[in-house]
Amino acid sequence: MKIFVKKGMLADTKSQAIILTLFEGSRKLTGNALEIDKISGGLISELIGNGDFEGKPSQISVIYTRGNLPAQRIALLGLGKQNEFNLEKLRAAFATVMRHLRGLNIKEAATSLNLNLVAGKKEHVVQAVIEGSLLGLYQYTPYKTVGREDLKEMDELNIVVADNDFSLIEAEVKKARIIVDAVYFARDMISAPSNEMTPSNMAQKALEVARRKNVSCKVFDKDKMKEMGMNALLAVASGSHQEPKLIILEYWGGRKKEAPVVLVGKGLTFDSGGISIKPAEKMDEMKTDMSGGAAVMGAVMAAADLRLPLNVVAVIPATENLPGGSAYKPGDILKSYSGKTIEVLNTDAEGRLILSDALTYASEYKPEAIIDVATLTGACIIALGDDVIGMMGTDEKLKKEIDKAAQNTGELVWELPLWESYHELIKSDIADYKNAGGRSAGTITAAAFLSKFVGDFPWAHLDIAGPAWTTKDKPYIPKGASGVTVRLLVEFLRNRVRKSRV
Repeated sequence: MKIFVKKGMLADTKSQAIILTLFEGSRKLTGNALEIDKISGGLISELIGNGDFEGKPSQISVIYTRGNLPAQRIALLGLGKQNEFNLEKLRAAFATVMRHLRGLNIKEAATSLNLNLVAGKKEHVVQAVIEGSLLGLYQYTPYKTVGREDLKEMDELNIVVADNDFSLIEAEVKKARIIVDAVYFARDMISAPSNEMTPSNMAQKALEVARRKNVSCKVFDKDKMKEMGMNALLAVASGSHQEPKLIILEYWGGRKKEAPVVLVGKGLTFDSGGISIKPAEKMDEMKTDMSGGAAVMGAVMAAADLRLPLNVVAVIPATENLPGGSAYKPGDILKSYSGKTIEVLNTDAEGRLILSDALTYASEYKPEAIIDVATLTGACIIALGDDVIGMMGTDEKLKKEIDKAAQNTGELVWELPLWESYHELIKSDIADYKNAGGRSAGTITAAAFLSKFVGDFPWAHLDIAGPAWTTKDKPYIPKGASGVTVRLLVEFLRNRVRKSRV
């Protein structure tokens, strides 16, 4: 869908539908709502007076103007109670109304923005409206052939603004569009079937990102990784006929001597569990085990398109995990890229193995910070549910920065402890570490394992096993891939830029 910013008044705008936002309990109309109500002969106040529209969160009522306005319809959109309102409710509201209008086969709509809806966050208000409008409309349809002609799409949203706000809104719309495009990019990758999104296909996607200014891409093949000693990653890949890849995307937007932020993303393009095979139920969803890799790739893409003045590197270990005659086995001992040895207790604890080599490689950049993103443990879903990201790490400042970005984007994190006592659970009797610490504190012991491969650099681990894929529609996340952490990481990076300019 295209988004245009136009100067003018909403009441004068010719459109299939104009969207008006109202808080719950608004008895006295003001601004655009008051003007449009007068011109329409009281259509809005009549609806409210009769109790047909209360302004509850994401409530929608569509009124036909019958020629009283240039617009054919008025779509009233509820924002809920003003004292409970936030950016997340704004995203949800616009996602809901845009999907509703699409369901009516409306192709074009218009709205205006009150930049003071959330105090002190004018730019974030614009971003939330654009994110909600576009992310809620996402559809993954490349494989739909039957009934394809019945698919509905919105073509255009016009933001109608007064002269004094035009420049700010136009600039923020462009930035929000870049971020949403990166989320779409990640969602498309995650949604693709694993026979189409192999490690080689992931590498090809990274090369597409690298066409941007100041972005480069390196892809290490099996032979190169063998030469380097990335035996943990290679072990996971050993049961598959698909060759593994280590994908490195570098964006140099800052000074060359400035240390980068390194984002490491798990890239399991399909995870059967290997010899420790998973149950058949829901194994089809294991194509999504590369959600972390897709997210960090999308974050670099957005950083480059936003021309952020800092350096960002994404490292994505990409492979399949399959059983077979050459597959690695429980009881094997692996010498990782770091030189540390790992006893394999469970081949379905493979994500931490491929990340161990990737994290060691990330530390060679001597980075400002390392953040890894992974659909790592089912235990995280048990602990936090489907909507929250589990966060652990070694640096308090870094974790606070991530939490601040999470609050603004609605991609919420919750910190779990990483105390020394948990590290005892991953010690091996015959190697340095074991790749599974048992059922107790499974999310934490996985993070404890990863911490052994990051050196002394500030590090945070984000376990996205819950929110990476949803089996039901959410306000701006249609059923399927969410692209979670793309917006979170971009906001984190943008906050670092903002801080450096203070």
